[in-house]
Amino acid sequence: MLLGPSGCGKTTVLRSLNVLETPDAGTVTIGDATVDFGSLPESKAERRREIVALRSRTGMVFQSHNLFPHKTVLENLIEGPVQVQRREPDEAVADARRLLAQVGLADREDTYPAQLSGGQQQRVGIARALALKPQVVLLDEPTSALDPELVGEVLGVIRDLAQEGWTLAIVTHEVRFARDVADQVLFLDGGVVAESGGPEVLTEPQHERTKQFLSRILAVG
Repeated sequence: MLLGPSGCGKTTVLRSLNVLETPDAGTVTIGDATVDFGSLPESKAERRREIVALRSRTGMVFQSHNLFPHKTVLENLIEGPVQVQRREPDEAVADARRLLAQVGLADREDTYPAQLSGGQQQRVGIARALALKPQVVLLDEPTSALDPELVGEVLGVIRDLAQEGWTLAIVTHEVRFARDVADQVLFLDGGVVAESGGPEVLTEPQHERTKQFLSRILAVG
């Protein structure tokens, strides 16, 4: 879990993991894919191969869903597996239907995004990320664009994924949720990691800035 005040760099970290943002230096490793941004190959083709290999190991869930509005729910899910990963359409459809059932939307496969609630759209976004069979699922404040009454249904899906063993990297302000679900917590402030550790960071923070942030967030919540 990545927590911290607005503008501290949480989303930039997440986007750097799948190279939606290109770091100036440093190394990112996911599974057996590594990119050293301080010494990228001179060949553009080789650089692209390294970046594509890294990106292919992630699935991204955005704040504002980013679903294709002109495609049905099912079509949204199979787009990446079929067009990017070149998987067989029948296999992609079967996986997509299984994932829609998992997130509680088995009956909405022929629905268009505009016909769904915000919470339903975000659950489709999560299923779409899982359809790529990533090693890490990146979730950028997945509940920030939702009405308060819809937050619980999305957090419930994420909690289930964590319990199933999916590796999740989540930017969130949902401190209580993070406290219950997180294995590792990073608190960012001013573009640097101010404190890191297990869930105890959220109950017994050592850094003064972390203490201030948590006291304000929990007081508001």
